[in-house]
Amino acid sequence: MPSSLDSARVAVIGGGPAGLMAAETLARRGVQVHVYDAMPSVGRKFLMAGKGGMNITHSEPLEPFLGRYGARRERIAPLLDVFGPDALRTWLRELGVDTFVGSSGRVFPSDMKAAPMLRAWLHRLREAGVQFHMRHKWSGWASMSEADDAHVLRFDTPDGEGTVRCDAVVFALGGASWPRLGSDAAWVPLMSSRDVPVTPLRPANCGFDADWSPYLRERFAGQPIKPVAISLTDVDGKVHNRQGEILLTETGLEGSLIYALSAPIRERILADGEVTITLDLAPGLPLERVVEEVTRPRGSRSIASHLHGRIGIGGVKLALLHEILSKEAFADAAGLARSIKALPVRLLRARPIEEAISTAGGIPFEALDAHLMIERMPGAFCAGEMLDWEAPTGGYLLTACFASGLVAGDGAHAYLAARGTSA
Repeated sequence: MPSSLDSARVAVIGGGPAGLMAAETLARRGVQVHVYDAMPSVGRKFLMAGKGGMNITHSEPLEPFLGRYGARRERIAPLLDVFGPDALRTWLRELGVDTFVGSSGRVFPSDMKAAPMLRAWLHRLREAGVQFHMRHKWSGWASMSEADDAHVLRFDTPDGEGTVRCDAVVFALGGASWPRLGSDAAWVPLMSSRDVPVTPLRPANCGFDADWSPYLRERFAGQPIKPVAISLTDVDGKVHNRQGEILLTETGLEGSLIYALSAPIRERILADGEVTITLDLAPGLPLERVVEEVTRPRGSRSIASHLHGRIGIGGVKLALLHEILSKEAFADAAGLARSIKALPVRLLRARPIEEAISTAGGIPFEALDAHLMIERMPGAFCAGEMLDWEAPTGGYLLTACFASGLVAGDGAHAYLAARGTSA
């Protein structure tokens, strides 16, 4: 491994979508780029995310799209102004990847696969001169030259420790979810050692524990609960109402509807130690109708047959009612009807961060300039999930990762140009 790089070269550390987009942005401007990744190949988490169908972005209008970024909306908006969902689809077409909009508004490659897209992208990057160094794990700085702000980076490699000198570096190291694919958050203490602030990483798009009984776990774990609606009051007193599908697991609840509300659920647990969400098990029926049907005389029929016949409540929904309600509550038909429309479920803790789809926390935007450069570290840029933001699944995560990579790449090029080292 070389001990130094020629002037104006940029190191991109991390071979996910953000890092690869930063590399492409720089290479298009004639900058020699070296990509370093700790894994044997790049894009491993990207490929895993695409196994069930590669949801690349979303087709909804920009205003609600931006709303998906919650408290970080104002910080993500400028990135999407540069490279938003429409620009991402155009970029994909130029790569030879056609897309289509699914019934939910989500955007997918026409073949639904991530691997062909990644292969085409890597081919284009190599043709542009981007060089890749696999099994190179960043382990910090050897030194920084005070004379010219050059970075001398340390890497653990198959051949031992090596160093690389570069004039700018783009960090795109991911969060802490799915560490076996490379996002292990080993960068956190390295950044902290240089006094770069890091907001603690927390699970996002994750499941939550409810401590079910053995019966519910053994008989119904893995079954979807649908349709269902969730009501939740967040730490600011705002009420969230969403309808969709959730999954009952051995430990609690997960699934797309839970992921969409994972941020307010998580923050309530952090604030109060637990949170009670309310499930509407019959979202298609008004309360009055449910009360009317449940309180009808059932004769010799069992309560299970009665609920299934009158309002379609059975299986996992019925089991969940039995899990939470007492025998006395089942005997009160009117009260049972109200519980079907508003069943309280206590969630006690988020699942471990390594199980999460993504993470919240990271390097705060307040520590960066508009080009995503670390203010206290000239020439060092950050992109992707290692920044302090979060978004639900549905293409929002990937879109912002691509956009931040492009902005960081542009920023690194501008930084080199201002120093007269961009050519």
